[in-house]
Amino acid sequence: MNLGITKNALLISLSAFFADLGYQTVIAVLPVFLVIILHAPVYVFGLVVAVSYGFGALFGYFGGLLSGKYGKKRVTLIGNILIPILSLSGLASNYYEASALFAGGWLSRNFRSPSRRALIDDEVNDKNRTLVYGFLNAMDVGGGVLSITILLALLYFGLGLRSIILLTAIPILFSSILLLLVKEKKKISGKLRNAGKSMNRVRIEKNAFFGVIIATSLYGFSFYSLGFPILTVAEYSGKDALGYLSYLIFLLGSALFGYYIGRKRIRPVYGLGILGYLLSGIATIVLGISYLFGLGILPMYVSILLIGMGVGVIDTMEPSIISVVKSSDIGKGMGALTASRSIGIFLGNLIMGILYTISPVYSYAYAGSLSVLAAVIVLSLGKRLD
Repeated sequence: MNLGITKNALLISLSAFFADLGYQTVIAVLPVFLVIILHAPVYVFGLVVAVSYGFGALFGYFGGLLSGKYGKKRVTLIGNILIPILSLSGLASNYYEASALFAGGWLSRNFRSPSRRALIDDEVNDKNRTLVYGFLNAMDVGGGVLSITILLALLYFGLGLRSIILLTAIPILFSSILLLLVKEKKKISGKLRNAGKSMNRVRIEKNAFFGVIIATSLYGFSFYSLGFPILTVAEYSGKDALGYLSYLIFLLGSALFGYYIGRKRIRPVYGLGILGYLLSGIATIVLGISYLFGLGILPMYVSILLIGMGVGVIDTMEPSIISVVKSSDIGKGMGALTASRSIGIFLGNLIMGILYTISPVYSYAYAGSLSVLAAVIVLSLGKRLD
């Protein structure tokens, strides 16, 4: 492949594209499906997301550990094949069933994410590292962009929401077929790669690793489900389609900007702190201000676009940094990254759901402030890595 994208990296990225082509639709419609169609309270939606990501922390961590013992490809495939469980939520007759099915599929998705990142890490080197992760993120989120586009088209032509949810199983299963074509290879051990490093460099990388883990854990407390902005826009405008459109805007910003940043020679820690955590935090606060003062849909869309851009940088830079500073055990490092984010998301979405029932303004102020604080932490603890 050109531009440093190997055949395996392309297959893994295409698999990510088709997986997101499926489950991103379910993520987008879940708040409307639960709250508006199945009449669940908003805090129940927050609880569902919290449980999915919270227990996903354990699944992600152990998935990373198991990838080192049983093989990255095998663990990735097992988790990926089980993701369509969430597509079965279209058959649910109440929000209890829908919540359980969604959580089951999402736990499987978290289980395979660290091993998939570790699998693609075999395809990177110091020259193409951010490019490969940026390409993976672009394909990952690009699948979501197409997913929401198709969702809007199917709704326009009158297909029911339940049928749409069930159809999402097809591209997810195809993503597993692509993973079967990946040829796993052994990578130089972390001990050999660290052999030429000075003790001071190893210590700096260790501190940077924990700095990123601490920051991403704190950011997790602010990383709310995009279902909340979807609900905000849908309720503000009175049109569900405009809520789904906000998710499309978010995904576009994430895919394009994440890929753009991956191609640039940007210092990873500063990129993560400023263009990632700080940008998404400020944009979240602005989203709350736009709602508070009734500024209209356009400022909300701009805020959501900026949040997406920030998340695109985060999803590109975080694994890139972990790939460098945790090369001795990449599966475990990626598992720790997933776990640290998910633990924060567990409590964060619970808090978001409670605050949202009082006022969306409180929930966005809370999330934005913690994201800004995460930026301060990663810039202070990880700056020496650059």
